Amino acid sequence: MNSTLLGFVILYLVISIGIGMYAATRVHNASDYITAGRSLPMFVVVAMVFATWFGAETVLGIPATFLDENLGGTISDPFGASLCLVLFGLIFARPLYRQNLLTLGDFYRIRFNRGVEVVVSIAIALSYLGWVSAQVTALGLVFNVLSGGEITQTGGILIGAAVVLLYTLYGGMWSVALTTVFQMSIIVAGLLWIAWLVADMPEVNGVAPVIEHARNAGKFEFWPPLEWGAIVTFIAGLLTMGIGSIPQQDVFQRANSSASERVAVWGTTIGGLAYFFFTAVPIYLTYSATLVDPVHTAALMEQDSQLVLPSFVISHMPIVAQVVFFGALLSVIMSTASGTLLAPAVTISENVIKELLPEGTLTDERLLKLTRIVVALFALGVVAYALWSAQSETSIHTMVENAYKVTMACAIVPLAAGLFWKRASNFGGGLSIVLGLGVWIALEIIDPEATLPPQFGGFIASTVGMIAGSLARPRDR
Repeated sequence: MNSTLLGFVILYLVISIGIGMYAATRVHNASDYITAGRSLPMFVVVAMVFATWFGAETVLGIPATFLDENLGGTISDPFGASLCLVLFGLIFARPLYRQNLLTLGDFYRIRFNRGVEVVVSIAIALSYLGWVSAQVTALGLVFNVLSGGEITQTGGILIGAAVVLLYTLYGGMWSVALTTVFQMSIIVAGLLWIAWLVADMPEVNGVAPVIEHARNAGKFEFWPPLEWGAIVTFIAGLLTMGIGSIPQQDVFQRANSSASERVAVWGTTIGGLAYFFFTAVPIYLTYSATLVDPVHTAALMEQDSQLVLPSFVISHMPIVAQVVFFGALLSVIMSTASGTLLAPAVTISENVIKELLPEGTLTDERLLKLTRIVVALFALGVVAYALWSAQSETSIHTMVENAYKVTMACAIVPLAAGLFWKRASNFGGGLSIVLGLGVWIALEIIDPEATLPPQFGGFIASTVGMIAGSLARPRDR
């Protein structure tokens, strides 16, 4: 175990906790905790959007998928994920920001009814289990690699989850905002410097030779074969992330925390574009490892391709570069984990528990306390799911892909119709959810590997339900 490297990583964790705890001093009510008082400037919103999505999946999962499946395997992320952020910024951010909502679930109550709000909010909250678990699983992987195996992945998961929980629990969105600005600086500067060091290696000799080698190896194969099954799977992969992840509290929170409508729109859009282009950096670094040390890389791919990049950095980079890389890696993971841990807890507190209690029961102070309790409880659920996924050897990429199936099936259609179709009715919203969830669950049970992916079938059924229900029982004028 490299004690110097581990010592710097621990110091970095302490600094992040310190920033998060300082942010907690700005929290005086539930609005501060959930939306940072709707006061964040453009550069902070761009940083939050970029860093929240630029997580373990981007540094470890996407490059591993690129090595295993070529560029086409990354259709869901970064292509679908970036599409989601751009669509949200250009189409959804403006009308949602104008409504001055506390959570996305509030929209479903105001536009439809409490039943729609509660069901969709539960679905949104459950979708975060896979996403947040992917981040803490990656933290466990990092601690395992850094300690040379002395810290097990299970132990690393517990340590990482405890650190993220600590500063998220007290500072809420203010902690997410302030730590993200610090962490984004580490991410961008660190990974670009590592890429410059790698490009200077004689086996690599720049960027163009790596691109050429990957092209000759067929790694840039993107489009699916002209077969019905392959085309449907490809489109479903793009849309599950590209559309299914639009009705998410973490994306909404970042836009809704903006100081103005303009910041909400362009902060989200620019953050999404920055995310897409910067994903090329970890892909470049990981593929370079196949040129520098092909034998060791091949062995790691047999074991777990997610280990290629961190192992390459430890084996071939100077200690300063190792510190920078793992600092950047921890930055992307913790910034994503903190924001996505807060989002479902807020949704459960505001749109599920609060709605099940008699009106007026929860004061602002009690809502803040309740949200913090739910943050802690959800963190326990995340750890349990992460430990189960580690035992079942589920990849980080797969965990993220699975996260948004439920919102694809039941949440996006009521959101889009509620905003942009005046005839969308309460009955249509309810029928959309029932059919979407029913068809998705049925297809998952009957044939989860069918040509038409279950979540895509749920999306179609949800659309039919909204149209048919709204026309059968129109909205009251």
